Amino acid sequence: MSSATSSILSRPASWTERLSETQFAYLMLIPVFLLLGVIAIWPLLSTFRLSLFADSLTGATVGEFVGLENYVELITGQREALLPRPFIDLETPFRSALPVTLIFAVVSVFFETILGFGAALVLDRDFRGRRWFRVALILPWAVPIVIQGMIFYLMFAPGIGFATDPLSAWGIIGNTPLTNSFDSLLIIIIADVWKTTAFMTLLILAGLQSIDRSLYNVGKVAGASRWQQFKMITLPLVLPAVLVAMLFRSINAMRVFGLIETVSDCGTVPSLSCMVVQTFSSGRYGTSAAIAFLTAAIIAGAVMIYIVQFARGQAEVI
Repeated sequence: MSSATSSILSRPASWTERLSETQFAYLMLIPVFLLLGVIAIWPLLSTFRLSLFADSLTGATVGEFVGLENYVELITGQREALLPRPFIDLETPFRSALPVTLIFAVVSVFFETILGFGAALVLDRDFRGRRWFRVALILPWAVPIVIQGMIFYLMFAPGIGFATDPLSAWGIIGNTPLTNSFDSLLIIIIADVWKTTAFMTLLILAGLQSIDRSLYNVGKVAGASRWQQFKMITLPLVLPAVLVAMLFRSINAMRVFGLIETVSDCGTVPSLSCMVVQTFSSGRYGTSAAIAFLTAAIIAGAVMIYIVQFARGQAEVI
């Protein structure tokens, strides 16, 4: 190889060596950003563009350009007569899409976090049968959504469901829970908690097992009680893992669709994803795109909240 060729090949290497670690990291992330732009950002922008057009009444894909009119009419309730369910109606929160989605996300993620944290604390200790306990915990997570939905549907189906009568006798649900919006939402939340608590447990358990065990020995020598060790060592150090787990679960919970369709139906328990599918299937593409983009914006807002809390948690640990 000639000296001129060697000089040409060595120029990129010498250029990258002059970069700082941060600059080099961003350089390596350029392919990821390009791929993300192709598979995520471009479809999102395309959806926003489609949402700026009216629903076509002539069989065409879209109608005339209307700007933000679709968003204004959705938020103010002017589209209710044309939608399968209201987009937002605080007077009937269990029958409108946005309140149902938010209620489902908040309640299910809350209980999944609490139960997952408790199960992770148990699994973080050595005891006989821990391996079998892990298997039993992970098993519901391995069940497909369709099977999961059918299990809970059959538990409450009229005439064959064995869970309806006792819960109805205790006043928890009505006699026909799958046709009642509140009861169906409650059942769907229970089904989601049953399945995805394992996901939260595994992520939180990974955070617990990354904690340096010598810190607990120092705490014992200092005379700290178990509660003080949990408050001063465990909780601050595992908080980032908890926030990451909650972030993933919140994103998935905001997009709930399959579980609703298999346990009840989108007419009884409307969600944002249900409304997107229903309006798109009826040919209302502008409205469907507007609801989809609003859903993405809400999820993005939730992600930003988690990122801020994660940064604060990291700062407190440091």
